[in-house]
Amino acid sequence: MAIPVNNLDLLNLNQIIKKEKTMDKFTKMKDLFASVEADANKFYNSGNSAAGTRVRKGMQDLKNLAQEIRTEVTAKKNSGK
Repeated sequence: MAIPVNNLDLLNLNQIIKKEKTMDKFTKMKDLFASVEADANKFYNSGNSAAGTRVRKGMQDLKNLAQEIRTEVTAKKNSGK
């Protein structure tokens, strides 16, 4: 990528960075879901109550992350791009 030399280049660079951050959130969400799935298996199949606590926390984290992504998608949609 070329070094930005004007405002248009800076704007494009900003858009690329925002897109990468959003995609990072999707990756983080997938990783978090895999972690929650492992703890859910321990809770439901092995009776590990501590894993149940981790499932609840992980589900709350997933909810918050999903809301952040929803907000970003809505903002992008409403900006006309």
